[in-house]
Amino acid sequence: MHIRSASQVNMYATIFKGNKRSALLKAGIMIATIALVDWWVVGEIPLGFLYLAPMLTVGGVLDPWQIGAFAVLCTFLAEIFDDLAWNLRTGLSRDVLYFAAFMGVGFFVREVNRNRRIALEHLHEIEHQSEARLEAEEQLRILIESSPAAIVTADAEGHVLMANEAAHRMLGIPQGYLPGRVIHRYLPSLTNVLRKDVSQQLFRTVMQARGQRDDGEGFLADICFSTYRTNAGSRLTAMVLDASEEFRTQEVSGLHQLLAGSRIAIGAVSHEIRNVSAAIAAIYQNLANGGLLAGNKDFEALGNLIVALERIASVNLRQSGDKATEVDLAALLDELKIVVTPSLQEENIEAQWTIEPGLPLVWADRPSLMQVFLNLITNSVRALSKDGDRVLSITAKNDGSQILIEFADNGGGVAHPEHLFRPFQAGAVATGLGLYLSRAFMRSFGGELHYLPIPNGACFVVCLTPALSGHE
Repeated sequence: MHIRSASQVNMYATIFKGNKRSALLKAGIMIATIALVDWWVVGEIPLGFLYLAPMLTVGGVLDPWQIGAFAVLCTFLAEIFDDLAWNLRTGLSRDVLYFAAFMGVGFFVREVNRNRRIALEHLHEIEHQSEARLEAEEQLRILIESSPAAIVTADAEGHVLMANEAAHRMLGIPQGYLPGRVIHRYLPSLTNVLRKDVSQQLFRTVMQARGQRDDGEGFLADICFSTYRTNAGSRLTAMVLDASEEFRTQEVSGLHQLLAGSRIAIGAVSHEIRNVSAAIAAIYQNLANGGLLAGNKDFEALGNLIVALERIASVNLRQSGDKATEVDLAALLDELKIVVTPSLQEENIEAQWTIEPGLPLVWADRPSLMQVFLNLITNSVRALSKDGDRVLSITAKNDGSQILIEFADNGGGVAHPEHLFRPFQAGAVATGLGLYLSRAFMRSFGGELHYLPIPNGACFVVCLTPALSGHE
């Protein structure tokens, strides 16, 4: 439609096209020709109206005062060469009409020409915008089709209007068969998002929900969706990611962490039980040697209980380092910073991060190492719960043979450092297993955790081994 309109305007413009010089030349030739014919033809037929032709020519190229000058010239020539008698009453009226006609035609052509230019500029702008919009739509279409995330749009009833290749692949539907189906079948959590009520609230949010493939298989979906209104009703656009694999990885990692911590905790409990059992067994043996309780059924039952207790305490849950692998320490510390920064800001604790650039990969169990870091920061936050300036410094550096990560605070230090890393410490928060488990985690993959006293504070040093090629 735009192209047709531009063509029509261009067709009309050919009548007036040409530059100013050629237009004046044409107008001059026409005026001279009309004047000569008007002078040569003798009769009662006035030919002054023919001067409208040169006025049509110059009207599109001259300024208003120039058009007026041409109108005066044409009026003068029309009056001079016609055979009509001139007097003040009729001649002046005739000349005024001549001048008004010539001037009006010139202004009319000038205005038509100006409107033509404006229309052409407007049409060119529309065509430019249309081309830009088509290009943007093409880029958006390519982006949607090539996106690894499933992108779906649906109407108010939940019928799919558009779905990219990733959406078909995620839901197990052949390409092109998803449009027209109800999205609620595959993402039930979107059932109540779209309603026919035009006054409904618009949504722009993210949620995690259960999805279902075309064959009935369930999966965990991360859904980013928004709703909007069109003349045809409400619409929904959703971007869906299959989070099943990530969820499984997190659950397996969490289970591994739980089992590792449980083994270490049970080992600590077994150690304490063995100590208590040894003391009770020594007392039992002394009483048995005295012979005072010989034959006493209760005393014999106590001996059986001691044996059973020693058997339970002898359970040995060995630690395994088979989960250790190469870990990007700099990336892990960046993630740690993201996790702990909000809580440190809430406690009004100043965190100072000093990460040496170019740190090599380290040999560690990534989830266990993150747990060690979080436990050390949590202990520092507890120590910094007093008034005054609160500073926590995290430093990572390479000393040549090991990678050292230091967690230092100005919380006053540790009163009895010799009791650190022991389970079930007196006066410890909860079970007192935090540092004990942290050191056990570190040693499970060849690392170490030390305490370093500093003035008016405490510093815990995590020692890691750089990952070597072929490390097993």
